[in-house]
Amino acid sequence: MLNVDIYGEGQPPLMIVHGLYGSARNWGVISRRLSEERRVVAVDQRNHGDSPWYDEHTYHDMANDLAQVIEAEMPGGAIVLGHSMGGKASMLLALTRPDLVKGLIVADIAPVAYDHTQIQFIEAMRGLDLSAVNTRGDANRLMAETVPEDGVRAFLLQSLDVKEKRWRLNLDVLAREMATVVGWPAAEMAGRTYDGPVLFLSGAESTYVTPAGREAAKAHFPNSRFFKIPGAGHWLHAEKPREFEAAVQAWIEAQAFS
Repeated sequence: MLNVDIYGEGQPPLMIVHGLYGSARNWGVISRRLSEERRVVAVDQRNHGDSPWYDEHTYHDMANDLAQVIEAEMPGGAIVLGHSMGGKASMLLALTRPDLVKGLIVADIAPVAYDHTQIQFIEAMRGLDLSAVNTRGDANRLMAETVPEDGVRAFLLQSLDVKEKRWRLNLDVLAREMATVVGWPAAEMAGRTYDGPVLFLSGAESTYVTPAGREAAKAHFPNSRFFKIPGAGHWLHAEKPREFEAAVQAWIEAQAFS
C-alpha cells in the first residue's frame, strides 16, 4: 500500500493527494491545520516519496492505489483532495469508485489532456551531480542554473535524500509515462459521472483550468462549483496556503457530510 502520513481524528476524514514530483510531506503544514477537526491522511503516490516504485504509472493505477488507502484507513469513505496529477487521480477514483468518495476537491486541474510537459524538471534532477552534494544548500546552488525559479527549485529539492544521495522519485518511469501524466483517459471515462459534491479550486493566475476544461469538468461532475484564489498560480496551496485552507474548510463545512 502507499506510504501515508496520518493526522488528527474526526469525521468525515480527508485524503490529500499530491501532484507530480510532490509528496505527503509537501502538504504537512496544511494537513496538520486541516486535521484540527477531522482525520487527515496524506499519501505518497506511487513512484514518489516513500511509496513503492512500479513500472506502471497510469491514472487507473493511481486511482486503485487511493482506493486501497481509503478501504484500509477510512473504510466509511473520505473526502478526497487532489492537486494537479493528484487531482486527476482523485477524479478518476470518484468516477470509478464513487462509493469511496464522499466529496471531491480538485486543485488547479481539469479532466482533459494537456499539451505541456514537465520533462525539463526530470532532466534537471538527473543532471544534478549527486556526488558533489553534501548539503541541501549544495544542491540548491548547483540546480540554480537549470531551475532558476527559487520556489520550484525548493519544491523539487524536498524529494532529494541528501544523506543517501538519491531522489525519492522514480525518474525513469515518470519520464517514460509523461504523456500519460499530462493526458486523460477520455475515451474510457466518456459518459461517466460522479454526482457527489465537487469543488474545483484554481489559482486566478493559473492557465490550467480553461473554459473548455470547466465544461469537461461539468460533464463529469454535475454537482460542481468553481472558485479561484486571487494572486495564486498552479501551486496555489504553496503560494496562498492560508487562503487555500480557508476555502477548503468553508466548502467542507457547507456540505451535509455524515
